[in-house]
Amino acid sequence: MFKEPLFHISHDTCIKCYSCVRICPVKAIRVDVSNELPSIIPDRCIGCGSCYRACAPHSITFRSSVAECREILAAGEKVAAICDPTISGEFHDITDYRKFVEMIRQLGFTYVSEASFGVDLVALKYKELFENFKGKYHFTANCPAVVSYIEKYYPELITNLAPIVSPMVATAKVIRQKYGQDVKVVYIGPCISTKDEALKFEGDAKIDSVLTFVELRQMFAEFNIRESQLEFSEFDAPLGHKGSLYPIINGFLQAVDISENLLTGSVITTEGRNNMVHAVKEFDTRIEHIRKNFNLFYDEGCLMGPGTSAGGEKFLRMTLVTDYANKRLLTFDKKTWENEINSCADLDLSRQFEADDQRLPVPDEEKIEEVLVMINREGHMHNDIGCESCGYPNCRDLAIAISQGLATTEMCHVFSGHNRQEYIQTLRTTNENLAATKIALKESEEKAKHEQEAQTESAEIITTMLQNLLSGVVIVDDDLKIYQSNKAFIRIVGEEAAMIDEVIPGLVGADLKSLLPAHFYKMFSYVLTSDEPIENKDVQFGEIKLGVSIFPIRSHKYVGGILRDMYIPEVRKEQIITRLTEVIDENFDMVQKIAYLLGEGASKTEQMLNSVIDSYKNPGKKT
Repeated sequence: MFKEPLFHISHDTCIKCYSCVRICPVKAIRVDVSNELPSIIPDRCIGCGSCYRACAPHSITFRSSVAECREILAAGEKVAAICDPTISGEFHDITDYRKFVEMIRQLGFTYVSEASFGVDLVALKYKELFENFKGKYHFTANCPAVVSYIEKYYPELITNLAPIVSPMVATAKVIRQKYGQDVKVVYIGPCISTKDEALKFEGDAKIDSVLTFVELRQMFAEFNIRESQLEFSEFDAPLGHKGSLYPIINGFLQAVDISENLLTGSVITTEGRNNMVHAVKEFDTRIEHIRKNFNLFYDEGCLMGPGTSAGGEKFLRMTLVTDYANKRLLTFDKKTWENEINSCADLDLSRQFEADDQRLPVPDEEKIEEVLVMINREGHMHNDIGCESCGYPNCRDLAIAISQGLATTEMCHVFSGHNRQEYIQTLRTTNENLAATKIALKESEEKAKHEQEAQTESAEIITTMLQNLLSGVVIVDDDLKIYQSNKAFIRIVGEEAAMIDEVIPGLVGADLKSLLPAHFYKMFSYVLTSDEPIENKDVQFGEIKLGVSIFPIRSHKYVGGILRDMYIPEVRKEQIITRLTEVIDENFDMVQKIAYLLGEGASKTEQMLNSVIDSYKNPGKKT
């Protein structure tokens, strides 16, 4: 059955701190070059949960089994809960383990059993394997993260994995032998990677679901199950012996007294991420000199597994585990335990492992050198120098990861810091330029504002002057639509224009053809077309005579017209003066020509004409 990946990173809350990348022992987390966000590569992941624990914003989550377990319990079938021995260290807040057992029963479990009996069975198998030495050294195969690490990154060592099932699987077999093959099994423990381990087994070894301690607490809260409301209840048989020490790293060996003597013992025990990685590497390269079996745990034993509550105190948990074991052993019925062990003699506790090589090809030296030059670390080609802040042990390993597409150059803090300083300097220069531009822009805006105010003032003056002219003024566009006109024009055109002006001030947009007769507006059309002015043309408009001048303003786009009512006294006087002046100017040349003939007559004629002009200029003056 398909299962979603064990871990997932939410890009909505990820802050790109790369803590997950730095802590992942197998670099199963790729950083996308396009958005610099990390994502987990499921095939490379060993399920250790280090990234989950290291993620400060809790962007990394693991596959929940709560809904799955709830469905199993609701189906009405027999369901057994197998409790990892670490449970005594996790639930320090529960005063008596018997209350704890009843709390689990209240969830709907038919049986509640200890995995410590499975530890006893498996430990006995290991004791037999180690004592029956045939020249091959082994890894214990109890920690699923260690098993997965060897299968994926040291597949040549899978024959050195002890071919024995884990305590979880062994206990599942025992439960089905004792209570029936139809029993559903839910394992409750401190390890997240057991969720994927469980998928590999069927038949009597099948694990139907795996709950972490964190998920178990979630279900207690969901069902409102509290210790204070319950009575005592004991674990269902079979009960474990010293297998309850399993959470402590050497507790597995002590369960069946496998020798840990430094001089004569055949087993090395170690725990923790770095120790596990180095141990496997040394087993691969130095086992002929070490000549020991390796008992390995990824975490600090199971006590601090990623499925336990965050903030747990290791030595407090260790004490709780040993106190629980001592308390149980005070009244332990070893004879019954031996009978139970003997009854399981025919159980097949063997298993096989499959190579799943996830190692990536190492890029050629030229490519590695190219990346090192790119991140300004070219001097670190053939050495182990590096600050390790990127999550890789040295600059060369980071360069290899970048070449393999697992990392980005920005993960090098030295390189990104240098780039950041360059960026800050560029930003500072840009800000200075922006500040100078802002000042210049402000000055330009002020200047433009003053110019606009001057233009507005000028336009207001011109408009005021235009409106106070005695002559009518009109400006029209190439469609003979009025663009602007003054009051004198509206008065000259008549009542219709005055009515339109009340609705549309200045007749803006009015059609000139609807206001003036054809012979009149055609002069405007002529000027628009020919781009030549018409000057001082007399035009009869109704009962008045107009002096009309039409001239281009913008070629073929706008023309202006000046209309003067010739019957207005001021205009008539101006026109007579203008025209008499023109007559004088025209005749003066003639007078000069005939002056020789007429003598004084020319002078008198000039005086007479000037007298006439003066009389029109000053009508009250006696001549």
